Amino acid sequence: MSPQERLEQKLKKLFVKAFATYGLLSDDDRVLVGLSGGKDSLFLVKMLAKRALITHPRYSVEAVHVRMENVHYETSTDYLTDFCRELNVPLHIVSTSFDVDDADIETSSVEVRKRLRRQKSPCFLCSWNRRKMMFNLAQELGCNKIALGHHQDDIINTALMNLTFQGRFDTMPALLKMRKMPLSIIRPLCMMEERDIAQYAEWHGYQKQVKLCPYETDSHRNDIRQLYAMAESMNPDARHSIWNALNSEGKLVGDY
Repeated sequence: MSPQERLEQKLKKLFVKAFATYGLLSDDDRVLVGLSGGKDSLFLVKMLAKRALITHPRYSVEAVHVRMENVHYETSTDYLTDFCRELNVPLHIVSTSFDVDDADIETSSVEVRKRLRRQKSPCFLCSWNRRKMMFNLAQELGCNKIALGHHQDDIINTALMNLTFQGRFDTMPALLKMRKMPLSIIRPLCMMEERDIAQYAEWHGYQKQVKLCPYETDSHRNDIRQLYAMAESMNPDARHSIWNALNSEGKLVGDY
């Protein structure tokens, strides 16, 4: 096989393994994919659409692209529309915005209110409002699963960030069941490395975002990525060690 064929085979195996390991999909699921326009979400839409052609499990896929009006980073909606059309995936494009002083605090749970008051950063509020739009649309469409394009590096880096800045060993689960609504969040790319997805995206000519987020360099995530790179340089098995710890502590499946 060519290097491209080997990579595609590897990613397909990890995709199926994630479903089996964490119980991400069942028959008759209706999945709404968060399509930001980055390489990870584009790849996720394609993988879910291709997998849906197989009879088991039987599920449907739709996608949503949320445009944040007051954060100026963009993806060509024409490109996203064409990309989804080729895969026969309905695409919904919605817009929202946020105000740091007028965050929707009082209608949220006690824990979320604490987090909103403590973390009024643009990154937190942008993520919060995008997620809120996806939840609302999923319920309008009758979807019971929301799929997000976080890969293994994202999940590990989040664990390191929470440990470093929040004093807790926690992360974004591969499967998160919502207690107050008939929705679950799934992360089907959870067992894949970012570099493999990046290589796939390059080989398949994925279009890059028109403008990057202006707050991207302000995040602690860049510092954590460097910390994680140092850990891997000291121990090439650091990835597997951290992942196994998350697994053994039950951090990759949860409810909220």
